[in-house]
Amino acid sequence: MYSILVDITKCTGCEKCVSACVKTNNLDPARADYDRVVSKDGLSSSKYLSIIDMQDDRYARKSCMHCLEPGCVTACLVGGLTKSPEGPVVYDPDKCIGCRYCMLSCNFHIPRYEWEKTKPLMRKCEMCYSKVKGGEIPACVANCPNGALAFGERDGLLKKAKNIINASGGRYINKVWGEHEMGGTCVLYISDVDLEKIGWPASHDESVAEVTEPLIEKTPVIGLSVATSLFGISWIVNRRNKIASEKKKENKDG
Repeated sequence: MYSILVDITKCTGCEKCVSACVKTNNLDPARADYDRVVSKDGLSSSKYLSIIDMQDDRYARKSCMHCLEPGCVTACLVGGLTKSPEGPVVYDPDKCIGCRYCMLSCNFHIPRYEWEKTKPLMRKCEMCYSKVKGGEIPACVANCPNGALAFGERDGLLKKAKNIINASGGRYINKVWGEHEMGGTCVLYISDVDLEKIGWPASHDESVAEVTEPLIEKTPVIGLSVATSLFGISWIVNRRNKIASEKKKENKDG
């Protein structure tokens, strides 16, 4: 299972990883720049990766954590999100119905909704899944000029992270964020400052599934409500179209 290791001490906030993400995913650069201003953490349906300024010359990348036990996958009513064997949590827009339960179930608050579109869906980082499947590395990692990002097998990166910490002479906090927190993640961090500023939940040891269990238990009821609402909306729209068509025909015949 592949992972990304982020070394906070090496990140300069240059945002070349962000630009590479925008380009690789064919996102709108202008929209991404706009979202940087209006979004609290810079993430949006047009920007899957952002850099958080933690002050004191410390910057941290924020994107999907690709959890080992992803709550978004469990909460999705239609199988639009899956945990791939390679590690990334992958999104299928063709299955998505825009219910937004993935947004509610994510403790990292990552999935974003296409509020600006008439037929909105959800968007997020997929760790360049197509590249990973083809033997390449994610665009963000490939374009980091400072060695702040590393890509590889999760177990190998965990070992590398701990070796760096042990050899640092106390420079780093003795912790690998993502090793155990929220059931473990495929985006790992090492740092010399605490990372709660970029959204790591205060309760670190429980899994995402445990945190989202109350929502999941209600999923059948919620799903029925969503289906009923969609059916009602569809009936209303079809009824209006039928009436408009009949009036148009009457005017033409008259």
